[in-house]
Amino acid sequence: MKLLSSPASPFGRKVSMTIAIKNLKDQVEVLGVDATKGDASLNAANPLGRIPALITDAGETIHDSHVICEYLDTVGTGPVLVPRSGPERWRTLTLASLGDGLIEQALLQVYEGRYRPENMRVQSWMERLQSKIDRTLAHLEASPPAWGAHPDYAHVTLAAALGYMDFRHAGRWRAAHPKMVAWLDRFDAAVPAFKASAPPT
Repeated sequence: MKLLSSPASPFGRKVSMTIAIKNLKDQVEVLGVDATKGDASLNAANPLGRIPALITDAGETIHDSHVICEYLDTVGTGPVLVPRSGPERWRTLTLASLGDGLIEQALLQVYEGRYRPENMRVQSWMERLQSKIDRTLAHLEASPPAWGAHPDYAHVTLAAALGYMDFRHAGRWRAAHPKMVAWLDRFDAAVPAFKASAPPT
């Protein structure tokens, strides 16, 4: 299999952690692409030009990160990351959706600063994005997600989100959320792939 991704992408990081957890590192070749420059191979794999994208052994393309992670969960070995059915499946996917939402709001803030001239930035829009981040972090802080024998897909997604906010937002979330800081430390200890997949500094 071939994974089109970038080490700076939090969505790519989710997939990288899943590859490691599911014992697939020897079966997936990671190809670095730059989505910001209209990479031709990425656009061919995903017309939206978004990373990551996975090309299977059969030559089929799978995207986005949620779909890739669920696919890898079915072909790899090791712990099941997404329950196959029942209430646990919906709880896992709902919590993962919250993590994806955190990433998306944080990304939009980065894009606002990266692509819009300073004199054209909309402060009310930035504040709206931040309010969504703050509400989500407060929700998680009130009851940090627990896991049983191992972290699942939702926990992988949340860890990628918090790691991205450390990477692109200077870890400002940490001061007001000590329980989630401790939670991320526990995840880091439980999942060596978290540190191994950290973006370059």
